[in-house]
Order: sequence, then structure tokens, then C-alpha cells
Amino acid sequence: MANKPLAIATVLFVAAFAAGQSTSPNARPRASDLGLKVGILPTGPLDAITDVAGVEVGQTTIIRGDNIRTGVTAVLPHSGNLYREKVPGAIFVGNGFGKLAGSTQVEEMGDIETPILLTSTTSVPRVADALISYMLALPGNEDLLSINPVVGETNDGYLSDIRGRHITSDDVFAAVKNAKSGPVEEGDVGAGTGTVVFGWKGGIGTSSRRLPVSLGGYTVGVLVQTNFGGVLTIAGVPVGQELGQYYLRKELQQAGSGKDKADGSCMIVAATDAPLDARNLKRLAARAWLGVARTGSSASNGSGDYAIAFSTAPQVRIRANDKALTRNVEVMTNDAMSPLFFAAIEATEEAVYNSMFKATTMTGNGHTVEALPIEKTVEILKEHRVIK
Repeated sequence: MANKPLAIATVLFVAAFAAGQSTSPNARPRASDLGLKVGILPTGPLDAITDVAGVEVGQTTIIRGDNIRTGVTAVLPHSGNLYREKVPGAIFVGNGFGKLAGSTQVEEMGDIETPILLTSTTSVPRVADALISYMLALPGNEDLLSINPVVGETNDGYLSDIRGRHITSDDVFAAVKNAKSGPVEEGDVGAGTGTVVFGWKGGIGTSSRRLPVSLGGYTVGVLVQTNFGGVLTIAGVPVGQELGQYYLRKELQQAGSGKDKADGSCMIVAATDAPLDARNLKRLAARAWLGVARTGSSASNGSGDYAIAFSTAPQVRIRANDKALTRNVEVMTNDAMSPLFFAAIEATEEAVYNSMFKATTMTGNGHTVEALPIEKTVEILKEHRVIK
């Protein structure tokens, strides 16, 4: 699909430059660029959710003035009319202190009929409304009387004027219409523009894992919106502790910073080309949370933690014009799921790291959140022999 107009990109660059933000997508490394290998399974060629064939990602980043740092991230299971060709889907709730529009219908019916959008907490209703408008306007949906928009969020109120609800319908349309396959921009972009994770700048991160041919050759791709706390752990190394920033540090040491309050949220979107039904997709979504746990998340009381999983396999799609009373579809068995579980765990873990590694220091709403210090982090990982 077409890229955003040059004028919009220019405005965003000027606003970001004035606010002291880096706009280069290559300014900071990904986990793989540092030689950090997470887990045992190989990645897809892009190491991104878009390694799952057909999946597209679009993002609108909004940086204006001194106090607006927000945006929208759209994940499309395929580029067609999702209402006319739904995909099986499921949602797993890690901790329900959040706002995930459309979750009850997905839970009940086991399918997803719109793009999956991520945004800021108070903007969920506006983003959902815009998504409904987008879906109603699609060719073939002229007689549509109901649509179930799936919209998740995390709270970017520390760096952004969250009460202002600055996201417009045009912002939502841009994210969806400009969605594309290929590399995915990470860090403080889209819905991750104003987020904070482990006390450092968070954002959007992605990764993928591919099973060997003997296990089906399937791909699992994950995209995360990180905005939570805990004790940062990278590949088993207590990086947060060694950097002196982690949850309960002040209480344990009776001194020092209490900057990481652990509250926040995390959204996970997991895609796979394995033919899974909604029941096993929910099991896959649950395992993705083990990947977040590996990074040191405490899944705090004030965190809205959700995982959304879907399958793009053509044979499991639900076509609106199919009025048959029964369906005969081959899906993966329970016994075949364990390798896919492992793929979801590893991809999610690395996606969280990428959301931090790619994010840059940001000032907004009267606060500054530093980016994870790459050089110090690399030194710690080298000391623990995780990277060379």
C-alpha cells in the first residue's frame, strides 16, 4: 500500500527535532544486531510479525508541541476485507486492568473481523469508532449492520496529554490504509510513542520464530506494545539490577530511586500461519505471556495485560458468504502445539527487548524518560557471556 504523504512525514520530523527526539529508525540496534540470540529457534527472514505471510503493519506517530506523544499501530491479518473473510482468533487476559474493545465477541465466536489496533487508553472509544467507519465503507460491506472492532491500549499519560484524546479518525485511517508487509518500525513509534517499560523508554517491538520443516515449518510472529515494569532481565541476566533501576529498589535498599512503579500495561499480538482453531490460539496466546515473564515483568495490579492470537492459514478462515451448517477443516492437534508454544515464548521475549533497544530518550508532558543505555547494557551482557 501507499506510504504516508511526504508532508505528514515532514511535519512529524520537524516536531520531533524540535522536541529533541531521534527520528532515525536505524539509530539504535535491535537485539540481533548486538549478537543477542534469544532461545533456540531460528527467526524468520525479517525477525518480525510480518514474517507470517499476509500480515501487514501500519503506524501513525503523533508528536506535537511539548505534551503530545501518542499514536496508533494497526496489525492486519490479511489485506482483504476482514469482515468477509474472518480469521480465527483468541484473547488471553494476563491481568484485566485495561480496555480491550471487542474482546467478548472474540471470546464467544472465536474469530476476528477487523484489523487489530493498538493505541492510548483514553483514545480506545475514538479509535474503535474510526475503525467501524473504515470497515463500513469497504466495498462489499454496504449492508453491514454490526461490526466488532478489536482495539487494545496502554497508558501513555506520563509522556503525553492523555486527557486530550488527540487521536483523530484520519490518524486511524492512515495507520490502517498504510499498513504493509516487510520490516516493521520499532521503538517510540505508533502506539508505543509515549510508553515506558522497566523505567526506560518503551514502545513497539516485534520478532518471529520459524519451526523446522519436520515440525511443519510454521512461523509465529509477535508484535508488542510495552508499558510495564518489574526487574529487567535480558536472556537471564539481571540487567535492571545491575543498572540500578528496578521495581521495589527504593523499598529494599531504603534509598535510591523508586522510579519503576511496575504499573502499566502490555499488549501482545501473535500471528501464525499454522492452522489453529480458536481454542488452541488461546493456548498460544497464554504462552506468549511466558515470554514477557522472562523479561522480568511482575504483571502488577495496575497493569492491563492482554495477548491476541490469530491464524492466517487459508483453510481456517471464516467466509461470510458460507452459510453451510457444518465445516470440515483440518487443524493442528493438541500434541502438535508444544513447538508453537515455544516459538511464541521466544518471539515475545525478543520483541520486548527490541521495543526497548530501538526506543530513544523522550521528553513530553513535563517528564523525560531515558532510553535503555545500550553501551552499559552490552557491557553487562558481555560480562555474563550472553554476547561476545
